[in-house]
Amino acid sequence: MKLRRLRQARKGRIEIIPMIDVMFFLLATFIVASLAMQNLHSVRVNLPKGMALPLRTSKPVTLTVTRANRLFIGTTPVTLATLAATLKPLLHGKKPSVIVNADRGSLHGVVTEAMIQARQAGAAHFLIAITNVH
Repeated sequence: MKLRRLRQARKGRIEIIPMIDVMFFLLATFIVASLAMQNLHSVRVNLPKGMALPLRTSKPVTLTVTRANRLFIGTTPVTLATLAATLKPLLHGKKPSVIVNADRGSLHGVVTEAMIQARQAGAAHFLIAITNVH
């Protein structure tokens, strides 16, 4: 006569489907959070529209020209005369980049003069900020 055990031992299982759901949720959360964290650390202006790849620098230096042709380095107001002296200590690396954040209504001459002053401060590359259109 064969006796049955009173209690059958059950093996534990790891359910993979709920784990995949949680991983996709975390991935989507991190993507949305990283997109929201992109900030130019500058004064808000009305940028021109266009298509561009996302920025890959960790701590960019931003040169802003407003509609009223006022100049800012980050959020610090500067003039054409003080732009190079203010910008020089902020530029690092072999080929430092400056993001030009110019309002659509700003004068072309003021933007060009500001870029010339930034070049004299040591800026090697200029990135033009735009509003991305899909």
